Amino acid sequence: MLSGVREAELTALGVISGVHQADGVVGDLGGGSLELVDVHGARPRHGLTRPLGGLALADISAKSIKKAEKFVRKILGELPVLAGCEDRSFYAVGGTWRALARLHMWQTGYPLHVMHGYAVSADEALEFARLVRRVDVESLAKIEVVNDARRPLLPYAALVLEHILRIGRPRRVMFSAFGVREGLLYSLLKEKEKGKDALIETARGLNMLRSRSPRQGEEMIEWTDRFLASSGLEETAEERRLRHAACLLADIGWRAHPDYRGEQSLNVIAHAGFSAVDHPGRAYLALAIFFRHVGLVMDDELSPRLRELTSTRMLDRARVLGAALRLGFVVCAAMPGVLPRTILAVERHRLALHLPGQFGALAGDRVFGRLRTLARLIGREPVILLG
Repeated sequence: MLSGVREAELTALGVISGVHQADGVVGDLGGGSLELVDVHGARPRHGLTRPLGGLALADISAKSIKKAEKFVRKILGELPVLAGCEDRSFYAVGGTWRALARLHMWQTGYPLHVMHGYAVSADEALEFARLVRRVDVESLAKIEVVNDARRPLLPYAALVLEHILRIGRPRRVMFSAFGVREGLLYSLLKEKEKGKDALIETARGLNMLRSRSPRQGEEMIEWTDRFLASSGLEETAEERRLRHAACLLADIGWRAHPDYRGEQSLNVIAHAGFSAVDHPGRAYLALAIFFRHVGLVMDDELSPRLRELTSTRMLDRARVLGAALRLGFVVCAAMPGVLPRTILAVERHRLALHLPGQFGALAGDRVFGRLRTLARLIGREPVILLG
């Protein structure tokens, strides 16, 4: 049995475990109550609970949305925790809010049906919540994607979300599939385990299970570190961790037929059970590994809207990393111990690939062709240096 305050704390820990550097207010809407707690970094602040769950509101208001609205407005207007939500994220937890998100996904034709990390701007979420609250839910488009038992509770969930957005004025709403149960498990971990990056650890696990040589994936991280550091391309901390994850995932599709490695890798990564990565990050990872297998020609039949989830900058970075991975794999053939003995770096305005000693025999047309493709992307002249 959990107290409301303890439930709020565990819900916040669940979000912390599943969202990289969470910053905002967590709200867990159940049948009987709403738990709210502010999170910043790895530790939640003091949480609170109020009787604003869907079933509770239906009982209190005698199933009158107007009466429920008066009650919600009064309760939420007295909560200082929402004042700290302005221009931050609101993390929505709970089955009915996830049902709202699922309905929104299907109505908008969203290309990625992964609930965890699904984010909507506060303005769009507010408009959608108002719509769901006002109309008969059975008349909503795509309502069939919501379980029959959840549908009567949608207006109450929309009502609570609407007033949270009006009062708190967050920047966006992110839906989390991680909640109390994940928070309880996270609370039992040692501090060293809590400090690990969940995305990198999951990518490392897939690398161990599916790659030809897991150590080569680790070596690819260092190889591209040196390349990026010399290239003059700016890289944020978040872009760096995504690149490291991509290096670990770069060879997980090798067992597929060569003609389908790109497609299969894209689908596996886009729909994998990752946490600590948002949907634009997923799209970046999937596209970078797609480009690593097929080159820079994008197949328009492969979910063209997936590209819409990434910014122009991140799509460009996915192309650059995909080209670098293509070059790295043709140099090392997925064998460990090769890349650390070669160097890829920008030197004197040229993109130079150093192939010392016995590796000089690799300096053929195929290697040079891939080096030239990468050099064009960053505006440099390609050159292979032997010895």
